[in-house]
Amino acid sequence: MTIGQRIAHQRKELGLSQEALGDQLGVSRQSIYKWESDSALPEIDKLIALSRLFGVSVGWLLGVEDPPEPAGPEGELTETQLKMVEEIVGRYIAAQPKPRKRRRWPWALAGLALCLVLFSLFDRLGRMDDQYVDLRNSVYRVESSVNGQIGSISGQVEEILKAQNSLTADYGVQLKLVSLRDGGDNGLALFSAYAVPKTYQVGMTAEFSIENDTGGVHTVPVALGVDGKTFSADSIATRLTDSIRLSVTFISADGTRQTQLLDQFEGLYSATMPAVRFRPSVTVFMGLEANDSGLLTLPAAKLSVAPEDAAQEIPDVPRSDVQAIRVGLFKNKALITWLEPCAELEPSQEEPSNASVFRLPAGTQVTMTGDGDQLCFAAVVTDEYGRQGVYSDIPYILQDGELTWPGTADLSDHDPAHWQYGG
Repeated sequence: MTIGQRIAHQRKELGLSQEALGDQLGVSRQSIYKWESDSALPEIDKLIALSRLFGVSVGWLLGVEDPPEPAGPEGELTETQLKMVEEIVGRYIAAQPKPRKRRRWPWALAGLALCLVLFSLFDRLGRMDDQYVDLRNSVYRVESSVNGQIGSISGQVEEILKAQNSLTADYGVQLKLVSLRDGGDNGLALFSAYAVPKTYQVGMTAEFSIENDTGGVHTVPVALGVDGKTFSADSIATRLTDSIRLSVTFISADGTRQTQLLDQFEGLYSATMPAVRFRPSVTVFMGLEANDSGLLTLPAAKLSVAPEDAAQEIPDVPRSDVQAIRVGLFKNKALITWLEPCAELEPSQEEPSNASVFRLPAGTQVTMTGDGDQLCFAAVVTDEYGRQGVYSDIPYILQDGELTWPGTADLSDHDPAHWQYGG
């Protein structure tokens, strides 16, 4: 079995859903799905937590050790251990001279003593196995710590090399404000920056440039500060996008220009959008068979979408509120049909008070060729400023004529421009 199959097997043995297991480990259901589909590996601390929860060693989860012998109730031997004891005692008695009837009790005492000795031996072996598991886990923790230190050292070396090749003796960039009410549809990001040239020449000037991932570039010319060594600007604004880069250009008296990237900000726009999640993922389509032409007739399905009470991903970057949610069935990111808003799910399925429930009527038909087609539910979320983002559930693919989940799935594309649903 793969690591993912082992995790899925042990989870099902405990009667846990992917979401319940994620709650116990402090991760999302999507993380559990990625582990079980072998599209991602758990981190070291999560592997240790899984081994303790499942009662197995980390080595077994990684596939480098045989599965442990299941233990019986405390103080009892397992069935295999009992058979070993019986065989050893039988051989021991058979090797002895046949006792007279009136002296049978010493051999019974000897057998009992041997059983006690073997029981003590198995108990010590069990404790040694536990100590071995703890040792292996300690080794993994040490390896993780060493890897972290190596990464830190590599980062320091990289910073030293950058400093040696830098045009600046000192610089800094600060995100001052993210406003969702200005700057067009996306909002506005405001920065301040300063830069001290490593080699100053009389008559040198400078300019700060800010670029976003729409291709827009804004340049702010600045003069030397009163301290005679620092160029600075307090208001460098740009349209809010997910990738923003700030650079400084030093311009010598003869017009020579030298440019250095100061800082790059990623994910600012996405961090302002409300986060939602499907609760639960729809599994009613699993195993559904297509006809010879790839045509599938889907049964009715219900699912809910709830805003996540997620903390701010980036300090000082506000997250907007959900204004409206629509859920659709999509094939290759193109809308097939919108789902109907409906009442709550079954009483046994607990839902947050702010969850929106949707229903797909029975009989919806879709054709899948099996060569890359993906079928999924996706929520189109409109926030309080009229901005939209798309959040998809785990997609289905056609494999051997049946619907199933793929081994890997990218759920990170929330850009409405990549989805077709008519606005």
